[in-house]
Amino acid sequence: MSASAVFILDVKGKPLISRNYKGDVAMSEIEHFMPLLMQREEEGALAPLLSHGRVHFLWIKHSNLYLVATTLKNANASLVYSFLYKTVEVFSEYFKELEEESIRDNFVIVYELLDELMDFGFPQTTDSKILQEYITQQGNKLETGKSRVPPTVTNAVSWRSEGIKYKKNEVFIDVIESVNLLVNANGSVLLSEIVGTIKLKVFLSGMPELRLGLNDRVLFELTGLSGSKNKSVELEDVKFHQCVRLSRFDNDRTISFIPPDGDFELMSYRLSTQVKPLIWIESVIEKFSHSRVEIMVKAKGQFKKQSVANGVEISVPVPSDADSPRFKTSVGSAKYVPEKNIVIWSIKSFPGGKEYLMRAHFGLPSVEKEEEEGRPPIGVKFEIPYFTVSGIQVRYMKIIEKSGYQALPWVRYITQSGDYQLRTS
Repeated sequence: MSASAVFILDVKGKPLISRNYKGDVAMSEIEHFMPLLMQREEEGALAPLLSHGRVHFLWIKHSNLYLVATTLKNANASLVYSFLYKTVEVFSEYFKELEEESIRDNFVIVYELLDELMDFGFPQTTDSKILQEYITQQGNKLETGKSRVPPTVTNAVSWRSEGIKYKKNEVFIDVIESVNLLVNANGSVLLSEIVGTIKLKVFLSGMPELRLGLNDRVLFELTGLSGSKNKSVELEDVKFHQCVRLSRFDNDRTISFIPPDGDFELMSYRLSTQVKPLIWIESVIEKFSHSRVEIMVKAKGQFKKQSVANGVEISVPVPSDADSPRFKTSVGSAKYVPEKNIVIWSIKSFPGGKEYLMRAHFGLPSVEKEEEEGRPPIGVKFEIPYFTVSGIQVRYMKIIEKSGYQALPWVRYITQSGDYQLRTS
């Protein structure tokens, strides 16, 4: 079972728009949602599922809106939450920003979308590109006698229209890995993981079938390719776009699919592996007679010398009552952000194997206050092109289409910082 009704509420809990799909839950039940939410918040027992009598509220918050689904039965909760997040995604595609004002300005389109997104409580067409074929931004300009359902809605391949044509057939593949890292004050790595996504930009005519080959360890073991010469990666928590044939992947680890047109995320994966910190940070704090503090930060690139990290930003916490900042950097520039109590050291280009220094001097009315507060971690942002920390590789991309055209696949690798923090003593 799925949702009985879906509501979009403002920040005070007042319904802006709603759609009753099954009629088995009174629409007035939504009046109990906000008092229940506030009560749970005061008790410190807030949960994504709230109940009032026999009615269950499954909710998410986005910007200044609450999206709430009600149900009477034992619903498939993960399906309902996936639907609510997908609804946010579709509305954001239509209105750029999803907030109270965009809902009020687009009532007609929102109603049309709610009608198409779900039917009798079950998700239907949730692909924004397909919805945009027949629900346009000029939704209030009705044209009689011209209504037609796009064939994609009734096709087995609901995410791709027929008859797409391009003069030049190309596929762009982006392999993007985010490094999540937490290092304690002693220099020990407490948390280390890689979260990867493979994104495609598809400009292909017709209804092509694509096959993507990765250096997947399970595939290598199945095909007898595993060995010292063939570096492989063990992928965990793999999630695919709906276009991927899961039965084929389960059988022989082949990633086979008919792609949507344009941009989409083909898959995501995770690796819980010990990652050597790509940018290592050391910091020393010197205090002088309760009147000033000097912070020295050393940054070292611990990745291959031929690689370069771009747009590096190192956020160094400073005491909340610090003033009169002065900086000296061996490269890049530093600026004080008093509202966040941090110094941001920006380095445009950071080659692997290099070491850089930054010194910051601050006036300090009271050293004792800083000691009471404790020190937040140093945060690092960066992006390293042409490099993946896991060693994942696209081995091949086969493009098969009945007309037999030649198509070019282009591959780009990027490693970037995720939640990357180093604690200091």
